[in-house]
Amino acid sequence: MKFIFAKDTMLKEISIAQEIIATKNALSILSNVFIQAKNNILTIKATDVKMNFEVKIPAEIVEEGEITVFCDKFISILNSLPVGDAEFYQDGIKIIIQPLSKKVIFTLKSISGENFPDFPTDDSLIYIEFFMKNLKEMLRQTIFAVSDDETRHFMNGVFLEKDGENFVMVSTDGRRLAYSVKPFERSINDFSPAIVPPKILSIILKCSTAEEMISFALTDKTIYFKFGNYQFSSVLIDGQFPNYRRVIPEHQEHSFEIKKSDLSEALKRVEILVEQKSRRVFFEFKSGTLIISSEEFDIGSVREEILCSYEGESAIIAMNYQYIDESVKAINTERIRFEFTETMKAVTVKPSLKNDYLHVIMPMQIE
Repeated sequence: MKFIFAKDTMLKEISIAQEIIATKNALSILSNVFIQAKNNILTIKATDVKMNFEVKIPAEIVEEGEITVFCDKFISILNSLPVGDAEFYQDGIKIIIQPLSKKVIFTLKSISGENFPDFPTDDSLIYIEFFMKNLKEMLRQTIFAVSDDETRHFMNGVFLEKDGENFVMVSTDGRRLAYSVKPFERSINDFSPAIVPPKILSIILKCSTAEEMISFALTDKTIYFKFGNYQFSSVLIDGQFPNYRRVIPEHQEHSFEIKKSDLSEALKRVEILVEQKSRRVFFEFKSGTLIISSEEFDIGSVREEILCSYEGESAIIAMNYQYIDESVKAINTERIRFEFTETMKAVTVKPSLKNDYLHVIMPMQIE
C-alpha cells in the first residue's frame, strides 16, 4: 500500500485513536491503529475491545492495501513531521513514513490488518438524531459527577433515558448528582435506559463540533454513535442505576442567587487553605451575605464575604470543595441559584432562569 497524507489531518485522527487504545505493548495488535487505503479513502480504526473508533478521510492513494502500525510511535513520528504532506508506504512487514519536504525516513514494523478485530455491526439499528450542541451541553453538566468507585460499577457511567419527549442524562457518585434534560427535536420510539462509560463520551466531547448533528442507537449491550466522518461504539455498563428522582428535591424552603464570577473567584482563594483530607468548605448564609471559609489545620484559614440575595435565617452548610467547584465551573449562566431546606439535607445548585439542568450536593458534617 502507498498513499500521501496531510500531516495535520492524520495527526488529528491518530490522536483520537491514541486516546482509545488502552495498551502500549508494541507486540499487541490492540496497541496498533488499523489503516486501510481504498477508493481514495483512508479508513482508520482503533479499539480497546470495549470501545471502537472508525473514521474515513480523503487521501491521495497510489496503491491500495491495509495494515496496522504501533500507534504510540506513529503519533510521535507525526508530531515530529513538518507541516505539509508526507508519504506512507509498505515495504514487506515494514512501514516507511517520510515528509515530502525533508530528507528524513522513519521505518516502523507492522502487523497484518487481517488480524485486527472486527467491529460489531447491526443493519437493523434504528438511529436517533440529536443536535450535537445539546448533547455537548448535557455532557458538560453530567460527566464530571461520574463515580470512580469500581465496587459500585453501576455508577461508573452516565445514565441515559427517554422521559416522555425529553432526553435525560444523569450521573452520581453517591454524594452528589448531576441532571440534565433536553427535548428531542421530533417524536421518537422509546428506548431502554442505558449506562454509558465516560470514556466514549469524553472523546465525543473533544472531537465534535457544536454545529453537527449526532445519531445514536442502542442495543441491550452496546451504544453506537455516528457524526461527520466518525463512527464510535462502546459496550454499556451493566447494572441498575439508582433512582435519581428520589434524590432531586421537589421543594426547598430557602434559596438565594449569586454572581458566578464572584463565587468562582472566592472559591479560588478559599482553596488555598482547604484541608486536604476532608476538602471541606463552609457556606454561611446571612441576610444579603454569603460567607465562604475554610481552614487547614495548623496552617491557617481564609474567610470571604460576597453579596447575595439571601433573606432567610442565618445558617451554615459544609460542602466538599471539589463538588461545589465543579458545579460552578459547569454552570454557564451569569448568576447561580442555590436552594436548601436544612443544613444537613441536599443542596441544589442550578443556573438562574434556566431549568434544563441542576446539581444536587449532599452536605458534610460541620465538625
